[in-house]
Amino acid sequence: MTSKTGPTAVTASVATTAPAPAATTVPAPVSMPVPVVLAGARGHGRWHVENIRRLQDKGLVRLVGLCELTPLTEEEFGAELPSQSPDFGALLDATGARVAVICTPIPTHTDLALAAAKRGVHLLLEKPPAPSYAEFRRMADGVAAAGVACQIGFQSLGSHAVPAIRKLIAEGAIGTLTGVGGAGAWARDEAYYRRAPWAGKRRLNGVDVIDGALTNPLAHAVATALALNGTTRAEDVTRIETELVRANDIESDDTSCVRVTTVQGRPVTVAVTLCAEHPGEPYVLVHGSEGRITYWYKQDRALLQRAGHGPEEFEYGSTDLLENLVAHLIDGEALLVEPDATGAFMKVVEAIREAPDPAQLPTNAWNLISTENRRVVPGIDALVTAAADTLALYSELGAPWAPPKEVSP
Repeated sequence: MTSKTGPTAVTASVATTAPAPAATTVPAPVSMPVPVVLAGARGHGRWHVENIRRLQDKGLVRLVGLCELTPLTEEEFGAELPSQSPDFGALLDATGARVAVICTPIPTHTDLALAAAKRGVHLLLEKPPAPSYAEFRRMADGVAAAGVACQIGFQSLGSHAVPAIRKLIAEGAIGTLTGVGGAGAWARDEAYYRRAPWAGKRRLNGVDVIDGALTNPLAHAVATALALNGTTRAEDVTRIETELVRANDIESDDTSCVRVTTVQGRPVTVAVTLCAEHPGEPYVLVHGSEGRITYWYKQDRALLQRAGHGPEEFEYGSTDLLENLVAHLIDGEALLVEPDATGAFMKVVEAIREAPDPAQLPTNAWNLISTENRRVVPGIDALVTAAADTLALYSELGAPWAPPKEVSP
């Protein structure tokens, strides 16, 4: 994606019309409360508004600006409004923000992140960080060159369960680690794909979007499975196989699976759908030679099952990623999700981007639940579960509608 096909080409939530400084600004010292600008305050951005308010009440941050093409009303915002502007760069300059939270359409992420980085503004960038590996590298390299901190918004990687499960694996609790599966069976109605011009799109106005089940709503399943396998960086990935289909009238996949071959010699297979019969909590399944660990990442809950022991269940806390970013800036605490720690995930995004467009399922492969206005693929819940259990793809499990797998070296 080039700069001339930037945010306005995909009906972004923000504009970047202000000229960036010719040279990168050296990041200034940060003190509390940290002034924060939020780009994208509607949709999922509402969660960020509430989270910023929570941290504001703790004296950690101060919301100084909102960036939206259409300004929020005080009634919509639910409080007195901070400064607003559709021009992201101008808003950063005017408010003196030290941190920017970017929660805008996927294709806008790189340009907005670089606009902030050039001004010495640190970042919390929503997942997925970019719609292609090239855009991801442009963002990550530019941020690194600017010397600003950047946290990628995979909140599941802020869970205390992740290091705890890694410790169990290292201690041999389940024997030798043999692979990791991921499963996500969710439901999305027709309105979900009509909520924004980019929803369910692979491209829009010639710009990559790649808003599919694996890359956006269930991206945490992919990123968390890779992390628990010890496969986080791009160079950890050697081969990717994808199977992408769609029941809905969209461009991107709503039912898909991926298998990643890693330098560690262990496969990571993630199967997902937005057309579940009975939607449930997504999870990651860690396979060992003498047991397994199931991790429900949205609940910070894990189940350890191993030979010679009864099942053990654990519940964990979680560190908020914006709070961690503030602690990094103030106290030098390590960032939990730096850009390069999502390189392997971005290789999966790239494989999906380069794969043929998802195949439309035949009409006899899905049903419409009219009362919920959503499409369901019969048998998909069991297939998702089986893929995580066996680390096999849909085609290998006998799904009659599964397309030939695509292999990305």
